[in-house]
Amino acid sequence: MNAHEWYIENHTGYVARSLEQNELALFEEHLPRCENCRKAIQEIERDLSWLPMAVKPVAPRPGFTRQVTVSVLDHDVRPWWRRWVEPLALAAMIGLAIGLGVTSRRSGALSSKLAVATEQLDALSDTLGIMQKASRVLQASIKGDGYEGGMMIFADNASKRWKVIVHGLPTAPAGEAYHFWFICPDGVVKGAEVNVDPTHPAILTLTLPQDFGPVYGASLTMERLKDVGSTPHGRELANLTL
Repeated sequence: MNAHEWYIENHTGYVARSLEQNELALFEEHLPRCENCRKAIQEIERDLSWLPMAVKPVAPRPGFTRQVTVSVLDHDVRPWWRRWVEPLALAAMIGLAIGLGVTSRRSGALSSKLAVATEQLDALSDTLGIMQKASRVLQASIKGDGYEGGMMIFADNASKRWKVIVHGLPTAPAGEAYHFWFICPDGVVKGAEVNVDPTHPAILTLTLPQDFGPVYGASLTMERLKDVGSTPHGRELANLTL
């Protein structure tokens, strides 16, 4: 990838304000010098300008983009040198194990770890792929007593999948849970329960319902577990309309 391809791949991220602060500053320095990027940004902003947001869009808090990536991989942030050294060390260990003829038990454990790592990388690739190809990016702020979070939706019309990110919300009270709903012509369709962790964003990949007509929007509610059914009954926290 050359230097300019990075800017091209992050047009949507710039408009959605999902870049890190240093990346955002770098992008803003580039725009006055690049007519092609300025035109692309203007087109994306024009495409998104008609969206009737339920609330005024807000930029994710600093470090949110990196936190999303770390959350998907489910590991601690490592220094740059460890990101190079550890894969090399792992490769060396695998080669040594093969050369010495490790026991089948150790080989099985190694295979399991590699399978888990592969699944995590596939999940990250899928997440970034949907975000990058998103034809619509929606976001809403959610404020409560002592917290301020939000919900973002990256809608990929081609694959008919949404990447939903809920961040900054407290853990649901005992006996209650957050629930995501699709808004369709004849009402709402249950999407999924959202397991919120205050320290990490919750990330869901949801396929659009096929038997209820087009999807017009989405809603996030707080439901009592004993009342959860096919329609929401609890308090609505966010509502986004396409």
